[in-house]
Amino acid sequence: MDKRNDCSMSGGFMPLPLVGLGAVAIAIAAMPPAGPAHAQASPSEPVGRCAAMASAAMPGSEITKAELMPAGSMASPGGASNASLPEHCVVRGVLDPRTGAGGRTFGIGFELRLPTQWNRRFLFQGGSGLDGVISPAIGTVANSAGLVALARGFAVVSTDAGHSGSPVDASFGVDQQARIDYAYNALDKVTIEAKRLIARFYGAGPARSYFAGCSNGGRQAMTAAQRLPLQFDGIVAGDPTIRFSRVAIDQVWNVQQLARIAPKDKEGRPIIAKAFSDGDLGLVKRAILKRCDAMDGLADGMINNWQRCDFRPEVLACKGAKTATCLSKAQVATLRALHEGPRTPTGDHIYGPFNYDTGIASSSWRGMRLGTAQTGALDAADATLGAGQFKYFQLTPPEPGFEVLAPLDYGKVLERVRATAAMADADSPYLETFLRRGKLIAYNGLSDQGLASSELVDWYQKMIEATGPTARDSSRLYLVPGMLHCGGGDATDQFEMLDAIVRWVEDGQAPDRIIATSRERPGLSRPLCPFPTIARYKGGKEDDAGSFYCGPS
Repeated sequence: MDKRNDCSMSGGFMPLPLVGLGAVAIAIAAMPPAGPAHAQASPSEPVGRCAAMASAAMPGSEITKAELMPAGSMASPGGASNASLPEHCVVRGVLDPRTGAGGRTFGIGFELRLPTQWNRRFLFQGGSGLDGVISPAIGTVANSAGLVALARGFAVVSTDAGHSGSPVDASFGVDQQARIDYAYNALDKVTIEAKRLIARFYGAGPARSYFAGCSNGGRQAMTAAQRLPLQFDGIVAGDPTIRFSRVAIDQVWNVQQLARIAPKDKEGRPIIAKAFSDGDLGLVKRAILKRCDAMDGLADGMINNWQRCDFRPEVLACKGAKTATCLSKAQVATLRALHEGPRTPTGDHIYGPFNYDTGIASSSWRGMRLGTAQTGALDAADATLGAGQFKYFQLTPPEPGFEVLAPLDYGKVLERVRATAAMADADSPYLETFLRRGKLIAYNGLSDQGLASSELVDWYQKMIEATGPTARDSSRLYLVPGMLHCGGGDATDQFEMLDAIVRWVEDGQAPDRIIATSRERPGLSRPLCPFPTIARYKGGKEDDAGSFYCGPS
C-alpha cells in the first residue's frame, strides 16, 4: 500500500482567544521528531496520547504515522519564510485502501494535526488543482498574511482526495471510485474520520468546525456546504471552480480560438504564445483602465465598478496594418471570443462571460491562456491541465486519446460531461439546511485568469432565490478588483477571511466590510464590499480604506 506523506492541523484542551491573522507571514515547517526521552511517557501526557493514536484505525483503514512534534518552524516547499508551529500530534492515514483500474493503488490519504493547546476549533484545509498530494495541513488560508490556523490552536486536516500523483495529473479519472472520491466522497469520509480522531485524542469533539479553501479547495468548500450541511459551522470558498465541467470546456475553447490566429511553426503547428504579444496585452490593459477605472470615483489602477465597465475590444482595432498601437481584426475577434466564452449553437452560454480587468497583462494570464513556448508545443495551462482533466475526468467515458485541437461539437459537449458534472460541479443553489445554522463567505478575483466571476455571481443570485431570506442573512459574496486566481495582480489581495468567518459564527459579527491590503503596493488598503455593493471613493487619502464606502454600482 502506498504510504502518503501529508500534513494536518491541530487542536488542544482549553479554548484560546482568537489571534488576529494579519501580522505574521505564513510559513510551513519540517520539524525534528520527538526525542527518545519521550519513549517512556505516560499515556496521560501528550506524547503517550499521540502514540496511542497509532492503534486508532477503523477496520479497512490504516494509520501510518502518529508522532508528537515539538514546537518549531517548518519551511514551505515553495521556499517561503518559516512559520512557527506549536507542539502538536501529527496523525497520517489512508481510508479504504484498494487496488483499482490498471492495477493502480488508491485510497483516501489524510493528515491530521492536533495541537496540545487546543482552541476547540476544527479546520478542514481545502486542496488544490487535481489534488493527488496532501499539502502540509497546518492551516494555510488563501490570501492571509497572518498566522496559520495550527499556530492559532485549530485542529486541522487535509486530504489527497483519494488518489496519489501530481495536482496536474488527471489520469486517476479512469477509475470510477477515484472520480467519486475526488468529486465529494473524500470530503465526507475525512471529515467524519477527523472528528472521530479529534474526540479520541482530546476526549471531546470540536465545538466549532470550519472549512476554508481556494480554487479546487474553494470547490470543495462549496461542496461541503451543499453535500455536508450539518458538518460545518462556517465555510470560506475562494475562487471556487463551482462549474468544474464547464471550466474544462472553456479551456478547450480558449486553445482552439487562439490556434486559429496564431502563427505556425515549421511543422505547421500553431504557436499560441505568439497570438498576442506582451505589448498587445499591455495595450488592452491600458485601454480598459482608461474606460472603466474612474467609474468608482477614483482613477487608482483598480476597477471597483466592474458591473458598469463597458469596455469593448473593437476600440483597439487597427484601421490598416497591425502596429504596436492597435490590434488586428483577428486579435480583436479572438479577444472577444475568449471573454465571451463558449456557447451552444442556440447561443446559450456554456461558460462565461469573463469581465475585462487589469490582470490580462499579467504573466499569470499568459501562463493560463497563451503559454511561453516559441514552437507549436502547447504549454499553456488551458492546453495541459485543462485538456488533461477534460479527457480523463470530465468526459464519460474518459477519452485518453482526445486531442485539444480536434474539432469539438459544442452542441453536444454538455451531454458528454453531464455524468461528471452531477458529481463534481459544486453549483447546487439550495442551501436551506446549511445556511439555517451556518455561515458562508465566497469570493473571486475579478482578474482570475481561469474562472469567470459572472459564474459565481450567477450561482449566488440563484442560491439567494432558491434558499430564501436566510441566505441573505447568512452568506456574503465578494469580488476582488484586480486579483488573479487566489491572489496576486494589481489588487488588494491580502485579507483575513478566517478571522471574518469565526467572528461571524461565534460572535454574530456579519462581515459587511473587510479591509484588504496589497502585496504589490505596500501601504494601500481598500474595503472589500459584499455583492452587489462596490467600494466607492468619498474623498480623503487615496491609499486608505477609510476614504471609501460600500455603495451601489
